[in-house]
Amino acid sequence: MTISRRAVSLSRTFAATAMGACLVAGCGTLPGGSGGSGGTITVMTFAPEGTGATNMPGMTGMAKAYERWVNAQGGINGHKLRVLTCNEKNTPSGAADCAREAVAEKAVAVVGSYSQHGRAFMAPLEVEGIPFIGGYGVSSEEFQSPLSYPVNGGQSVLIAGAGHQLGRVCDQVALVRPDTIAGDTLPVLLNAGLRANKMADAADIRAAEDSADFNPQASAALAHLTGTGTGKEKEKEKEKEKERGCVTAVLGERTETFFDAFRRTEPQRRKPQISSVLGSVSQSLVDRTGGRESPFEGAYLTGWYPVASDPAWEPMRKVVNDFAFGDDTVDPDDTGAQTTWIAYTVLSEIVKRLDPDEAVDAHRVKRSLNESQPVQTGGLTPDLSWRYQDMRAVAGFPRIVNGRVTFQIVQSGRLVAQPGEPSLDMTPTLVGSPHTA
Repeated sequence: MTISRRAVSLSRTFAATAMGACLVAGCGTLPGGSGGSGGTITVMTFAPEGTGATNMPGMTGMAKAYERWVNAQGGINGHKLRVLTCNEKNTPSGAADCAREAVAEKAVAVVGSYSQHGRAFMAPLEVEGIPFIGGYGVSSEEFQSPLSYPVNGGQSVLIAGAGHQLGRVCDQVALVRPDTIAGDTLPVLLNAGLRANKMADAADIRAAEDSADFNPQASAALAHLTGTGTGKEKEKEKEKEKERGCVTAVLGERTETFFDAFRRTEPQRRKPQISSVLGSVSQSLVDRTGGRESPFEGAYLTGWYPVASDPAWEPMRKVVNDFAFGDDTVDPDDTGAQTTWIAYTVLSEIVKRLDPDEAVDAHRVKRSLNESQPVQTGGLTPDLSWRYQDMRAVAGFPRIVNGRVTFQIVQSGRLVAQPGEPSLDMTPTLVGSPHTA
């Protein structure tokens, strides 16, 4: 009897202690985990920072600003949002480490992230069934993995769109791009857009991703644009009204360095048309290099979203102003921050479609993404849906559900919509090209 009473007493003491610990720690949910109404949802955003190549600190900064904002509004569907950030370091091991951290922390999704190393980060996420929502679109796995839910068409539609844009005004095109696996697809995609306008293929000029000297590539681009004919032949060509050489560079943060070398290669020649894509050239770059006097004045750019001055961005701008807390890496004009905002908009809408008392975990988020009706993003993209019937028949990029691009130009130091060029869905161009895989 005495032993029995002691056992009961010990049991009650243990239960009371455990309950008290739960009340202090708020054990309604496990770290990262879910639980019913009032639980915590953990997600991750990763991007490279402090590297010698492309850096995207604005993506993780935007994610933290969104976390503060949405929690100030009471969370998502009654759940507090916990955002983990990770430096992907622009390396396969860094990308894999971030994915493994997301797994260890029981993240329900990875949201609005950037990495060229899709194979490295998608494999750990796929093993655990963690969805990847709204990546930047720079790796092919983002448009192949059944666990990826892209919000834009990635580099593929941007480069094809650049080909369309240049094909309407150029006679010859030179492409300068990274000598990487991701970069190897760019000439094929650019040429798809050029061929749609009955243009010849672009010259493919490779450069080391972290190079500081682009003089060889600048000379090669200029040689392609000027040709090798005699002096009389060149003069005759210059008289053609449509004759125009165009050079496009897609080198991330190194794009500015390349164009600086290109300008210095032969400054006396008639200026060729320069172009790039949003992400490699941005409003902040134009501002930093002189605004109205910037060497990028007149440059053609291709983007995914409406121009930064569009009223549809006002909700994002307000969140940045009120919740970024002086983080100058969060630029509302930056496509990385914009993509992260859209990705979190999707996450929020998907979670709201779940029962408030239902546990939120990776499986339920994935199921909702696969089955839900289209998600609206306030006019920043077409309505987004990742059901089987919404997928496009693009070889090599079957997960593209949004192939829209916008055409922009730098005028008076500002990125504005290119006159006479409305947004365009590049999916038919990619579907019609058998070489995009």
